[in-house]
Amino acid sequence: MDFQDYKSFWNDKASTPRGALVAVDGSHDERTVRLTGAFSAAQARAALDLQSGDRVFELGCGVGRIGRELAGDVAHWHGLDISENMLGVARERLAGVGDCDCAFSALQRPRLDALADASMDKGYCVAVFIHMDKEDFVLYLRDVARVLRPGGLFYFDHWNLAHPVGWRRFALEFEQAAHLPPGQRKDVARNQFVVPQEVEAYVRGVGLEPVLVLDDSPCVQVVARKPDGDPVASAREAERLRNAVARITYGQQWTTYFDAIVADEAEARGPHRLVALLSQRPADDGVANMFRAWIHGAWQTRPDWGPVPAGLEPSA
Repeated sequence: MDFQDYKSFWNDKASTPRGALVAVDGSHDERTVRLTGAFSAAQARAALDLQSGDRVFELGCGVGRIGRELAGDVAHWHGLDISENMLGVARERLAGVGDCDCAFSALQRPRLDALADASMDKGYCVAVFIHMDKEDFVLYLRDVARVLRPGGLFYFDHWNLAHPVGWRRFALEFEQAAHLPPGQRKDVARNQFVVPQEVEAYVRGVGLEPVLVLDDSPCVQVVARKPDGDPVASAREAERLRNAVARITYGQQWTTYFDAIVADEAEARGPHRLVALLSQRPADDGVANMFRAWIHGAWQTRPDWGPVPAGLEPSA
């Protein structure tokens, strides 16, 4: 089906709760989405230094994969998404989160219309800008600058074309495009790619300050700050982030596993390289266990990959 806009595309992907889980990160069950959500939430928590009194928003909250892990730790969490179907699943998943003060809003255009000027302390956006035209990416960033209070922080990521694994991921896209009729090469939510310097230019262009830019993985990771005229506070934030890099970055282990997936996908086969790598890791390895859960769920839906390998089940 040829979708003309983001909303119809993502509403179709999220036409069922299970479809919504698969659409956000390939999770096929609640257990897996909890594991991947906890991983991303830990990155966002470290990047933003979340505090109990913070008012926080998530741009592209999907099914609340990350929000469910963070909402109970802050004063207010506001999830925004282009898909009403995604938001329906998110409401159900966050309903059981303690005393969380939560709100949900459907996006209609590349603006955060539900949020008032300078009303939010912090925000984040994970694995969302990768599916947008760059004009929409910048328009959202511009509105992020509007809704953040002075000194507020925003964390986001994007595919990193300058990283070798990021380039190999991009190659999957252009090799596929090479074999498609021209009319099928412009999927409205196709994966898009940037280089770190480009992202920094966008951030500065909308009036934000990039205080941390990580480019050591297939994803560019950025923490941007809304200027408040206080150079001491800005320098202090930059120092805090330098000390938190190890908790924010995707890291070498994640990158190695992701590269293995890309390599097998390029050969149109199941993720056997990843299985081999995971077999070498102990059951209590958190990153490995997250990938085990992800691949175990995916394997069960792909009979062309053959039987599910023994020992792939994630640990309890």
